[in-house]
Parts: sequence; C-alpha cells; structure tokens
Amino acid sequence: MGNALRFGLVALGIAITSGSAYAHHSFAAEYDDKQQFKLTGAITKVDWSNPHVYFYIDVEDDKGNVTNWAMEMGAPGALRGRGWDKNTLKIGEVVTVEGARAKTGGFHGNARSVTLPSGQALGTASSRDTPSTSQTK
Repeated sequence: MGNALRFGLVALGIAITSGSAYAHHSFAAEYDDKQQFKLTGAITKVDWSNPHVYFYIDVEDDKGNVTNWAMEMGAPGALRGRGWDKNTLKIGEVVTVEGARAKTGGFHGNARSVTLPSGQALGTASSRDTPSTSQTK
C-alpha cells in the first residue's frame, strides 16, 4: 500500500471519529444534577446501541397516571465492563432507577444506577460517573 493511500485512510479515520467526539455532549449540558430522582417502573423498550444505551420505563404516579420515561446510560462497551450485556434488561421487568432529570424537564433522565428485580444494583457508565459510582454495587 502506498504512503499516499495510507495517509488518506488515516485522515479519513480521524475525520470520522472526530465528528462523533464533537457531537457528543457532557452531562452538565443536558442534565440537571440538582433534579435527582428515584423511579420504579416496568421496562417497555431497550435500545442497546452506540453512543448511548437507552431504555424506557413506565412509571405510575400516586394517582395512577402512567408516564413513559427515557433513561440514558453509557456506551455498550463501558456497560459490559460493569456487568451488563444486551440481555440484562428485559421487557416487562420492574427496575428502580436513580439518576438526574433532563434540563428540559421532560420525562428523560440520565441513569446513575439501576436496581434489577434480583436486587442487584449496577452502575450505568453515565457521563456523570466518578470511579466510586461507576462500579458494580
């Protein structure tokens, strides 16, 4: 392979990956750390894909109204290092999620931890994570 072709491939790779990094957001840009929540609900959908895994839960309030919340976690690779795989969350299972609400105030949050029906709590590789909160509990 010629040097010009190698250079072109490297330049293309850098251009592709730098666009992803540029588009990525920080926790503080989208979420309000002062709006912490702890919600329990049944899983309705799981999107296991890059750059963030999303899952959705139906949360019932004290009046019986059900709202579907979107929860963001880290990337699949980061989650695997914390005990997750694409089959950890199952449609219909009830989980408890702790995290921070989106600044928009909608039904969207950044999950910090998820407690599974077994009682096992897993860190979510959140963009807010610190080493002490990102490990499996």
